Amino acid sequence: MLRMIRKIKFSEGEYYHIYNRGVDKREIFMDKNDHERFVLLLEYANLFEAVNIRNILNQLNQGLPSVNRGETLVDIGAWCLMPNHFHLLVREKNDAGLSKFLSKLQTGYSMYFNKRHDRSGALFQGSFKAEHVDKDEYLKYLYSYIHLNPIKLIQSDWKDNGIYDLERAELYLEEYSYSSYLDYVGSDRKQKIILNKESFPEYFDNQTDFKKNIFEWLKFSLPRGDLGKKLST
Repeated sequence: MLRMIRKIKFSEGEYYHIYNRGVDKREIFMDKNDHERFVLLLEYANLFEAVNIRNILNQLNQGLPSVNRGETLVDIGAWCLMPNHFHLLVREKNDAGLSKFLSKLQTGYSMYFNKRHDRSGALFQGSFKAEHVDKDEYLKYLYSYIHLNPIKLIQSDWKDNGIYDLERAELYLEEYSYSSYLDYVGSDRKQKIILNKESFPEYFDNQTDFKKNIFEWLKFSLPRGDLGKKLST
């Protein structure tokens, strides 16, 4: 069996936009349980030391504290789950750390999903996709791009035609829990442990500055040109 040779080489200290979707564009998150399992894997698949997710779930169900996380494979700066795909903004920390993390993440979730939904075969559309974030403009924009993805669920054409109802869009993001948006606007929730903000540039002075930057993009369509091509996933 031929293995796909990835064009991009991951380098320590560099930033990457990672994404993948379900095979044949199928939904990969069917309900709350699916979302929560993937979010749990974002935390525990990112550890050097192997952990047993079943044991973690038993501990959490008993109200016990999470295991000592230890060293992570990558730094995560932003994430978002959509019905049939996901987005991550990551920084490579160690040799092959990113590939190991994505392998554990996708394999672990695929095994869970297939068993729970009584299916077999590949869940994701091949290996994960990656874009090297080699420009500061691109890196900063990705915070908006990734966190604004859920707007497509209430207005699918906003990137081309602009937002119709800004107030509704803002409210929707405040209620959408399957991204790191809430962790940037001050919500004190357990999912914030997934992020390592210190490993990313400080583009936003405070929560207000972050929201202002995010919502500025809602007023415009997706950029054209090279940047637009990179972000039109």
